[in-house]
Amino acid sequence: MREVWAGADLGGTTIGVAVATAEGEVLAERCAPTCAYEGPRRVVERIADLLEQTVREAGVRPVALGLGVPGLADVNAGVTRFLPNLPTQWRDLPVSAWLAERLGCPVHLLNDVRIATLGELVFGWGRGRDRPTMAMFAIGTGIGGGVVVEGVLRLGPLGAAGELGHQTVVPDGPPCGCGSRGCLETVASGPAIRAEGVRLVASGLAPRLAEITGGDVGRITPETMAAAAREGDELVARAIERAARWLGIGVANIVTALHPDLVVLGGGVAGMGAQLLEPLRDEVRRRVRMFPVDTVQIELSRLGGRAGMLGGVALAMAGGARGLCARMQGEAQR
Repeated sequence: MREVWAGADLGGTTIGVAVATAEGEVLAERCAPTCAYEGPRRVVERIADLLEQTVREAGVRPVALGLGVPGLADVNAGVTRFLPNLPTQWRDLPVSAWLAERLGCPVHLLNDVRIATLGELVFGWGRGRDRPTMAMFAIGTGIGGGVVVEGVLRLGPLGAAGELGHQTVVPDGPPCGCGSRGCLETVASGPAIRAEGVRLVASGLAPRLAEITGGDVGRITPETMAAAAREGDELVARAIERAARWLGIGVANIVTALHPDLVVLGGGVAGMGAQLLEPLRDEVRRRVRMFPVDTVQIELSRLGGRAGMLGGVALAMAGGARGLCARMQGEAQR
């Protein structure tokens, strides 16, 4: 029987689990609400329950599980250190050990966006490239990131390298949840985009958005704003373009610093597609002057919502972050 691996993506609202082969063929996948208010132990049990159901559907047990978590984790100890958007913040919890005891296989942790970056590297846009340098921006409730340098996922000593959403783009700008001010996340994340939509509807300046949402500001999302912009709400279109240009500044900073082969945009906000991508690309071309940027690909995620789960599969295949970095370093030196 062929070997398979499991990947899981723990989000603030949803848990996704997949069982896949070494080639990235997904044999079975499931998702369920996180229900984070029930506490860490119950959420971990839910991950295990979901994986057991997925394994039964796939008909084969995985060798190991790779789990993406929304925050900082000690990747060697398998302990969550700080998950800021989950109740209790999951400080110093032995999540790997809890899951391994229940599932009977090794469990490896990594930050959720670093693991999605790994998914894109191994199974998405990075697949088949020779030692690519790439960056990933995951744009959703916040803006996460990941960086690959010459085929090696850069983690840093705490697994925290690549927090691209927390680069400063507005000096003394809005306060950010990280404790700084003017981070890219404060002006271009999903909540920042939505806030402008709420303002426009409340001011009577977005009639199509008001119609789409029935005047209920709770239904305003980047997706409904994108629809309203396509249907003629000019000020909503300008708001999306403004956020795209802020993102373009953040991407341009990384392009100038790294000169990557590839920049990948993921997360729910990237679902706006060309409405976000084209002004972002324009801003990068306008900002990067040190070298031609024509060879830098800026693309929407090839894996979409599966990036985190398939990144977990790649992490499990490598035997965790330590094994992953050792393997990648060895491949990069050949």
